[in-house]
Amino acid sequence: MKIGKSLMFAATLIVSILTAAGCGQQQNINQTSSSSDTARQKIIISAAASLKDVMNALADEYKKDHPNVDLTFNLGASGSLQNQIEQGAPADIFISAAQKQMNALTDKGLLADNTRQDLLINKIVLVAPKDNSADLKDFSDITTDKVHKIAIGDPKSVPAGQYAEQIFKNLGYSDAVTPKTVYANDVRAVLAWVENGDADCGLVYKTDAAISDKIKIIAEAPEDSNKPIIYPVAILKSSQNIDAAKSFVDFLQTPAASAIFEKYGFTPAKK
Repeated sequence: MKIGKSLMFAATLIVSILTAAGCGQQQNINQTSSSSDTARQKIIISAAASLKDVMNALADEYKKDHPNVDLTFNLGASGSLQNQIEQGAPADIFISAAQKQMNALTDKGLLADNTRQDLLINKIVLVAPKDNSADLKDFSDITTDKVHKIAIGDPKSVPAGQYAEQIFKNLGYSDAVTPKTVYANDVRAVLAWVENGDADCGLVYKTDAAISDKIKIIAEAPEDSNKPIIYPVAILKSSQNIDAAKSFVDFLQTPAASAIFEKYGFTPAKK
């Protein structure tokens, strides 16, 4: 009888030990998982629509050395992104396709101190569908009967559209082209309209034209017909991940990032 009780006691003791070990192991797993989750960081980058393809390539490169950082891109017209930020939309980094939108955020005190800098340089080009059925040869052709519909970004919010209007004005084309100009929400929409033949031609960034095999570049905008196209970058004062944001902005200026920018047709701004 005593032997039976001893065996039962021993069995109970073993089960208790195993149960405690199991609980301890589960606790360690939970702690590890919790630590892993805590280590992850999220950065939201509001960037001009013209940066879509290059940003995807940059994200792939950045993640190689920063696997615990999640990059989320909010892409759109720079003016629209500016308005979103002013209204409190979450963002850690802003990359504009023009200085105007960044200046507005600077004036309102929304940028983190000493984080704004010029990042990239771009150009505006005149593009037509690949078959170029209108037989366009240079910018002056947009004032002729060869062209019935010209697509540009909406100047109210799209820097590329603002540059287009500068070009029209400085070349003396405004009166001739305004009646046949149609406005898109962003520069990628302009590109799509030209690709699909919904417009006879359009004005887009050179980098946008470089990614499409459905259009033909007719000409670059004449020298001095528009302000220099400079993309500034800055970290927002409201960022909850300042250090992670600084790390990504620093990466954007490394040789590896510069090589990717150049592959997509951008010129890194000189420091």
